Amino acid sequence: MQNVESEYRIEMTGISKSFGVVSVLKNVDLKVKPGEIHALIGENGAGKSTLIKILSGVHQKDSGKVLLNGKEINPKNTHEGQVLGINVVYQELSLVKDLSVAENIYLHQLGANRFWMNWKEIINDANILINSLGFDIDPTAIIRDLSIVQKQVVEIAKALSEDTKVLVLDEPTTVFDPTDTKKLFNTLFKLKKKGISIIYISHHLDEIFKIADAVTVLKDGANTGSMPVGETNMDGVIQLMIGRELKDLYPVRTVEIGEVPIFEVKNLTAKDTLVKDVSFSVRAGEVLGIAGLGGSGRTETAKLIFGADRKKSGTITLMGKDIHPKSPVDAVKHAIGFVPEDRKEEGVFLSLSVSKNISLTNFKSIANKLGFINRKKEVQNVSSLIEQLNIKTSSRELAVKNLSGGNQQKVVLAKWLSIDSKVIIIDEPTRGVDVGAKVDIYKLINEVAKKGVGVIVISSDMGEVMGISDRIIVLHQGTVFGELSKEQFSEENILRYAIGEQLQ
Repeated sequence: MQNVESEYRIEMTGISKSFGVVSVLKNVDLKVKPGEIHALIGENGAGKSTLIKILSGVHQKDSGKVLLNGKEINPKNTHEGQVLGINVVYQELSLVKDLSVAENIYLHQLGANRFWMNWKEIINDANILINSLGFDIDPTAIIRDLSIVQKQVVEIAKALSEDTKVLVLDEPTTVFDPTDTKKLFNTLFKLKKKGISIIYISHHLDEIFKIADAVTVLKDGANTGSMPVGETNMDGVIQLMIGRELKDLYPVRTVEIGEVPIFEVKNLTAKDTLVKDVSFSVRAGEVLGIAGLGGSGRTETAKLIFGADRKKSGTITLMGKDIHPKSPVDAVKHAIGFVPEDRKEEGVFLSLSVSKNISLTNFKSIANKLGFINRKKEVQNVSSLIEQLNIKTSSRELAVKNLSGGNQQKVVLAKWLSIDSKVIIIDEPTRGVDVGAKVDIYKLINEVAKKGVGVIVISSDMGEVMGISDRIIVLHQGTVFGELSKEQFSEENILRYAIGEQLQ
């Protein structure tokens, strides 16, 4: 007889899973109550995604049991999981780019009869659902035209459009600013009151202590602890995650900063985006932070500088000379590097090897006079950067798609270090990476600055932008509203400038 009365909505017990000879999960337990926000945390590679994919039907377990409301379930695919009321919003978005917001949200209902549907009703329902999340997105807009924040909201709305009993969110706030994050949290509290069970995966550990009722920690495919959030603290959770105490998240900035700017932007205005009259400078060895709310123009400014978007007016000066990058290729020629916020879409070629990705920007220096790649030079260059950045890969020839998020981010950074960039723009440097990889990336940014490179870091994480920057400019409605020196750093000051208020 199965136990059909249980205090838990989800009970995963003794779950094990191997891929070939690699054991990914080892006798893992996860129990989530109705109306509970349960945090599932661990470093990249700890087994979180595999456990969730077993719950939702993407993967099949090797052993163990999965119970929903006391009844054993074995979903064979995601459709079966969704029928049971299990919906997952993954970090990697799965929207159809050429369809509208409304079509994506109700895609599961459209099927072959999409042209016979009541489109007015569908668009209205999509609008109501998005508004219930606290956002304003045109339901007729095409997905490819949306910002990454808006796409994330559509993914969440899509999951909630069904009869959801269990909602799994995988790194939902990595692209959200504090205002957007607050909206999401308010939504989760409403869902909790309705009895929906929420499994919340995040590398932002401070979020866990704001919204979660309980936490389960995985390390190397095994449970290291499961407890009510009120019975632990940040240090305790980190120790369970990485097996050691983490004392210093941000490196001490002891870099000697140059006296004069090596890079200046004056009155930069875009042709097709909201950026207008943006001015700032960066000195050798300096880390300049760029903060602001979603839609403030942070990423658009970076793309304008990098030549990915067209400028209407303004000047860009590098090492005392005016430059006019009309494309990313031009920017690279001027030794300007750009690490985009969406590394999988814009930063790396997932199917290519670590070696090829790192060498993409550097073919000239590793090629002979006839244009053929000098394999020995390439191996030396790539091996040196893999060691320098502590990229965890079994081989230089391993496809980047097989690396963890943190190591993929390091590969993108390595690509720009290989050309001795004078200026590197890094948009959301630690999006979707675990706390251990964050420390590595922060140290790397510090080391890059020590070499005299001007580093520009864009981040929606206020703790992060304060922790790694020497100076911060804050954008509001497409222009620089204020600048903060190290002594002025505070979340309150950043938020005041971000919403268009002067400091008190």
